[in-house]
Order: sequence, then C-alpha cells, then structure tokens
Amino acid sequence: MNTSSAQSSSTKLHLLGVQKIWDKAPHNAFTDLIAYKDALWCVFREGSAHVSPDGAFRLLKSSDGQNWQNAGLQSLDNADLRDAKLLISPDGKLQLFGAGALHDKSVYSHQSYMWQSDDGINWSQPLEIGEQNIWQWRMKWHNQTLYSLGYKVGAPHFIRLYQSQNASHFSAINTIYSGSYANESALSFTKDNHAICLLRRDPENGVFGISSPPFDTWQWQDIGARIGGPQWVTLENEAQLACVRLYDEKIRTSLCWIDKNTGQLSEALTLPSAGDCSYAGMVLQNNVLYISYYSSHEKKSAIYLAKVKIGT
Repeated sequence: MNTSSAQSSSTKLHLLGVQKIWDKAPHNAFTDLIAYKDALWCVFREGSAHVSPDGAFRLLKSSDGQNWQNAGLQSLDNADLRDAKLLISPDGKLQLFGAGALHDKSVYSHQSYMWQSDDGINWSQPLEIGEQNIWQWRMKWHNQTLYSLGYKVGAPHFIRLYQSQNASHFSAINTIYSGSYANESALSFTKDNHAICLLRRDPENGVFGISSPPFDTWQWQDIGARIGGPQWVTLENEAQLACVRLYDEKIRTSLCWIDKNTGQLSEALTLPSAGDCSYAGMVLQNNVLYISYYSSHEKKSAIYLAKVKIGT
C-alpha cells in the first residue's frame, strides 16, 4: 500500500474526537450521514446479527453534531433491510435508499427501495426501484439526473450504471465492470464533468474508475489495497478523501487519499476500530469532516461519529 501522495503531503488530518452515538440493538452497522435542514442525519441498520432476517433502518438526528435523538425506524415485514443511503433531491426532499434481502427467495432474492420525506420524520411508503437482484448500492444527483451504481447479486457478477430523472424509474446506461466479484462503491462527479468511482472487489484489490459523458465506458486502475464499505468526499482542491475498511495487518476503518492520476490509495488516518467495522457516511462542513461508521472494537458492534479537522 502506498504511504504518500500529493494530497496527503499538503493536507493534514487532525482527529478532533470520536463518540459512540448508538448501540441499542444487538448489532448496529452500515451507516450513512447527511446534512439536511440545519441538522445532521445518520441512518444505519439495526438487527440481531451482521446477517439476520430482522434488519431495519434506524434514523438519528443531531442539531449540534454532539447530541443525537432517535428520529424513527423503517422496516419491512418481508425483508431484511440493508445498507441505507441518504440523498437530498433537487426539489429539497430527503431520500432514503436501501436494499431488501427478501425472506421468500423463491422468485428473486433482493429488491431495492426508496422512501421520501419533507422533514426527516414523516416518510412515504417504500417504493420498489430498479431491477430485481440488482443491489442499488450508491446513488448521486448530478445535473438534475440521479445516477445509481448497482451490482448483481449472485453469478454472473457485474456492475451496472443507471440513470433516473425522478428517483423512481431507472434506465440502464451500461454494464461498466464485470469479470470479478465487484460490489460496493463510491460515486462522484468532477468539476470537468467526469464520473469517478471507488469500487470494492473480493477478494482482489479495489479499483478506481473514471468516465466521460455519457458514462458508458470506464477506465479502471488497481488501487493497491483490498477495501470494504467505500465512501468519499471531494475537497475544495478536488482531492478525493475516502473512508474504507482495510484488511492488511489488522482490519480497521481508515481515511485514505485516492490519487486520481494513478488510482493509488494512501492511508492517512486510522479511526478507533477493529473487526466488524467501516461503512462510513461523510459530511464536510467548514473544514470539519463528520464521519459516521460502525465498529466492534469495544466488543459490541456500535455506531460512532468521528470529527476530523482538515487543514495544513
């Protein structure tokens, strides 16, 4: 794994603190984080185990990044809900996305869903979105279009890019990666209108991808490390700062730079973590990065919030 990059040599990361914000369920994991209406919102899965039939989405709210209140729970009788993601639509609605591992797998095993809210408290009924057995993992609004990266559950494995104008009906742009068990991803768009992706593969190293409009053809580079649960933010200087699970030496959750020229990953800051961990949400406000993640380093899988100062 690389230990230096142009970004890490010029930008310093200072860990301001980490707090446990939730551990009430037997297993608490797979987070996302967003700023909406003058508050931070954290969503994650509650369940009886890492894989169990009773997964539900717990939502927390904080007006100060320190004190957190329960803001509700979304569940389905017919599925284990997994890997919630939060977005804000162009018309200002808070959107919640996630996949359901269905209890009845006789026809298909996975279905993706979307909920919407005007206040983060009162939510619409779940809407089925996307193709069956395509896990709509990460989505991003860009130029009034919602782009979604979905991965095929079961063989043959592939990653497919979708687009939507309304977050309910999706059309496929193209299959952009195949030939390996690629799955979880982070997706962003650059100022010069390129799409970029950080993609997990198992058991191989992750890859970094870039594409020009219409985003149907991608170039991929090995990042030099195996990763899990990728998410990232783009800094003002357009540097990509990711939060991932790393597997070398010991399993941990770390902030890492991604060099967009070489695709190489460079570890910059390890968060308190071990074992069953990672799956971060990231919000950057006034050079302070708020990071939700989960970890089992204190024995029980719990939800944590880290605050990191970004500066020289």
